[in-house]
Amino acid sequence: MNLFAVLDQAATRFGDRGAVFRGTEQLHTFGELRDRTLRLATSLSDDRDTGARIAIASENRPEIIELMFAVWAAGCAVVPINFKLHPREMAQILEDSGAAVVFASPKIAPALTDATDVPVEVIDSPEYVTRLSSAATRPADTDPGALAWLFYTSGTTGKSKGAMLSHRNLMAMTVSHLADFDSPDENSSLVHGAPMSHGSGLYIAPYVLRGARQVIPTSSGFDPEEFLDLCDHHPRTSGFLAPTMVARLVATGRPRPQNLTTVVYGGGPMYVDSLKKAMAAFGPIFVQLYGQGEAPMTITGLRRRDHLDADDAVLGSVGYARSGVEVAVLDADGNPAGVGEIGEIVCRGDVVMSGYWNNPAATEATLAGGWLHTGDMGSFDAHGYLTLRDRSKDVVISGGSNIYPREVEEVLVEHAGVEEACVVGAPDQEWGEVVVAFIVGTATEADLDAHLLERIARFKRPKRYIYVDELPKNSYGKVLKRELRDRVPE
Repeated sequence: MNLFAVLDQAATRFGDRGAVFRGTEQLHTFGELRDRTLRLATSLSDDRDTGARIAIASENRPEIIELMFAVWAAGCAVVPINFKLHPREMAQILEDSGAAVVFASPKIAPALTDATDVPVEVIDSPEYVTRLSSAATRPADTDPGALAWLFYTSGTTGKSKGAMLSHRNLMAMTVSHLADFDSPDENSSLVHGAPMSHGSGLYIAPYVLRGARQVIPTSSGFDPEEFLDLCDHHPRTSGFLAPTMVARLVATGRPRPQNLTTVVYGGGPMYVDSLKKAMAAFGPIFVQLYGQGEAPMTITGLRRRDHLDADDAVLGSVGYARSGVEVAVLDADGNPAGVGEIGEIVCRGDVVMSGYWNNPAATEATLAGGWLHTGDMGSFDAHGYLTLRDRSKDVVISGGSNIYPREVEEVLVEHAGVEEACVVGAPDQEWGEVVVAFIVGTATEADLDAHLLERIARFKRPKRYIYVDELPKNSYGKVLKRELRDRVPE
């Protein structure tokens, strides 16, 4: 099965209904969206071999939807790129994936063109519009195991790894979402407040399958007032939001729009107190997910009804196994941990990736024994609720974005005024976590901010710098990060 079939079926059933909106303005019906998609697919097929990787680097824009389905219809794979990344980081992904072309927004294209040799085509440019004049031809049959989505997750060594997700993987994610979390129909809408290069983009498939509208804010991002206004305007709205975005909705003081029916939150820690405030403000509309790029959006979750009359232990958990997914906690010997015992969280099912792109060693380690080893530590209670306890990979999740300390540390120590650096995450009520850098050296905060801005994405920069004479280490010379976390002031 090719994921283009999701759009094809919706266009057959709901051809005259609105499919894509910019703010309150309807841009395309489902019939028009299918036609544009097939014309783009024809132009891509004329240029590229089947299986080619085609990247998209853009803030939220309506064109992302037609590009995604066009790439699939052409028998190629989407390489979504976080638009917040530094151009140098984007270029590394393009090089590793062997992307044939990258479609970039007008805002991103100039800097990206200077950073990479991969052809950069500007979305909505005359060249892009010319592609839409191609003849609309039907796609060829596709092996459901073929690569559909090559998602790059920052590695603990500072180098991104591409998780290979097939049409079958994404369809398993789609079916699980519809089974567990939401029941959209042709009178429903998905409002894209979170980045479409991540979770919000992955959720395009289940909502298109059911004929729901795709609504892209005119701001191309998340503004809480705009998001609530759009929920007031469009019917039966849903959205995927990071916990920090949920907190910003609550901070507006506005009542829940009558049309807002579902908010799926995930991508970072949400404090129980913050969740209770959100539920008090907006009612029982919340759904929580725990997933990874390697098992997109789909490991465990708390359904809407699980939030009702739940105690703090349940609200502080990440729920229980999703439909079609088996989840376990393994002890240090690889055996199932007992109730309440902490171990590594593993999972398996059709949603799990086939491996990492051109990285057999990482694939073998991560998929050892037929399980996806998440690197996260957790424990089950007697009722099957999973609670995250720690992250063995030390990832910092700030505002829904993953930040890996080693990546930031490597750039910090490039500065002549830094002898040593260690990065940890610290709890933060607004962002979930923030990056804190412990520095041994003479470089000032201003020096380090300027240094980092030239090399990595802005959102990865430390929110705080703490200067120390030396980093605490064990007898093997390994930095004791837990001790550093304890030193971070409230």
